[in-house]
Amino acid sequence: MMKSKRSRAATSPIEVANRKTDEEFIADYLLPDKAKESSWVTAWTHPRTGAKYTISLAQPANLKQEDLDACFDLLVETSKKDYENSAGRWHPDKKLNEMRSPELRYVLVKEEETGELRGFTSLMPTYEEGEPVVYCYEVHLKPDLQGTGLGSLLMSFLTAVAVNLPPITKVMLTCFLSNARGLAFYRKLGFERDDISPVPRILRGKVIEPDYLIMSKRIRPDSESY
Repeated sequence: MMKSKRSRAATSPIEVANRKTDEEFIADYLLPDKAKESSWVTAWTHPRTGAKYTISLAQPANLKQEDLDACFDLLVETSKKDYENSAGRWHPDKKLNEMRSPELRYVLVKEEETGELRGFTSLMPTYEEGEPVVYCYEVHLKPDLQGTGLGSLLMSFLTAVAVNLPPITKVMLTCFLSNARGLAFYRKLGFERDDISPVPRILRGKVIEPDYLIMSKRIRPDSESY
């Protein structure tokens, strides 16, 4: 008789977090009854138009294909040119594979009346150069939602996860240097150049400048990383 295979028990807080269901993830890291810090809401109203929007969280496995497609289309709309002008170029299949990473969490913003996706962010508790972090993979909004405070609200969700998930010490992200508006937005929120961000290098006598910046926002000292 064959023994049944048992899944390996999670051994770190990051692994535990990534194994949680979406409902558990929200309850443990975003809702105010358990979380030390929370800005989580499931509804948002446009400050200028009064239009109402819903906010929800889901892993890729729980996303409808139409929602993942809408996220990809919005990324193309807002960032494809930055990718095309970068050294890494634009590879849609590679990007789609990344967007399907099972440990990502998507926060979707949809127009309440139509159900149309109008913005999203994706995040993952992970390790970067051995340091536990919350990494912001994407944050994209339709033009009419930019400058409304919605982007700051979405980023506050990542901060809340980081605060409520020791041993995480910071939130990290990558931004193209060509995205001046994005860089200004992140700096306004307190993000700075991270120590692991690439620096200019000399190749065959020519200075090669990086075309992206790795940024981070520390939310607790290393001494409090548990």
